[in-house]
Amino acid sequence: MAEEVVLLDARHRPVGTMEKSHVHGTDTPFHLAFSCYIRNTQGQILLTRRSLNKIAWPGVWTNSVCGHPAPGESLPDAVRRRSLQELGLSVEQVHVQIEEFQYRATDASGIVENEFCPIFLAVARQQPALNPQEVMDFQWVSPENLLAAVGATPWAFSPWMVEQLTLMTDRNLSLTGCDKQ
Repeated sequence: MAEEVVLLDARHRPVGTMEKSHVHGTDTPFHLAFSCYIRNTQGQILLTRRSLNKIAWPGVWTNSVCGHPAPGESLPDAVRRRSLQELGLSVEQVHVQIEEFQYRATDASGIVENEFCPIFLAVARQQPALNPQEVMDFQWVSPENLLAAVGATPWAFSPWMVEQLTLMTDRNLSLTGCDKQ
């Protein structure tokens, strides 16, 4: 069964669906997605490296998991589903960190991302078991080291993650789910 993506109007209201395999191209329609940062019980953040099989930004380091909710699926349920499918992780304490985030970016091959993409945080209590079609590598990092790496080499990371971390820092929000002191 083909995976469907929810298309949105400029006010973030659903206006239809499209097969995921047809959504991302050089003229990607505006659609619903999510990004999630998963932390472990030591407070480290899970970074993932996108599979070389990905159509957009293959091989790029990014946040823990991204995806698209199915029509009628809640965003927290989509976070749980994709975390399990991509990373083999059952996540808990799934909550939205920033509800209103959208971006448009074009990768080196011309593929466009054009998404309304709320940002979530979650917790995992086990190690990932990667789906190699989605993720080729992972690393647990401290929030401080992640922010330093993105600040020093933003080109090495997905553009949505760079924008998200900048927004979270500007709003004084923590990657671990607790406001900064």
